[in-house]
Amino acid sequence: MTDRYHHGDLRRALIDAAVEAVAEAGPSALSLRAVAKRAGVSHAAPAHHFGDKAGLLTAVAAEGFERFADALEAAWGDTGDFYAVGAAYVRFAIDRRPYFAVMFRPELVHTDDPDLERAAARAAAALHRGSGESDPDAGFNAAALGAWSLAHGFAELLIAGNFPPAVRADPEAAFKAVAQATGLGRA
Repeated sequence: MTDRYHHGDLRRALIDAAVEAVAEAGPSALSLRAVAKRAGVSHAAPAHHFGDKAGLLTAVAAEGFERFADALEAAWGDTGDFYAVGAAYVRFAIDRRPYFAVMFRPELVHTDDPDLERAAARAAAALHRGSGESDPDAGFNAAALGAWSLAHGFAELLIAGNFPPAVRADPEAAFKAVAQATGLGRA
């Protein structure tokens, strides 16, 4: 799809094109040349702005973590419920799948990028709410790690189509039931 970029925010156009490309074929299939073509710009534009494929995917992951943190913070703010935060995690994975496909893949990104580090730290802080641990850097916290593992594993299994139709029909309710059954989130 060419003729999309019309001298506005080139960086934004390239990130949007990358997200679309990841949605269609996954992050491994992404190429800077294809992103440029999709955005309707020269093939050199992505390299000029992001350096390489990992740089572009780093920008996608950083934006994903910001949106992820927004979703988790909103769930906590609206409900104050640990299980609702986990359900928001699952919903984000479903609704923002291209971001989710990149965010937790350190081999695809520049992990030392300051924007990525900041956004990931913000998301980690949002995940820790309700786990009994307010500081994600305080060390190992079994409740927080267990909750993250449960939410992430549930989301990955759901996306891969490994759950029965009843779970796919209402993944948030299914996640909450599973989380409650494990006892995670109880003080």
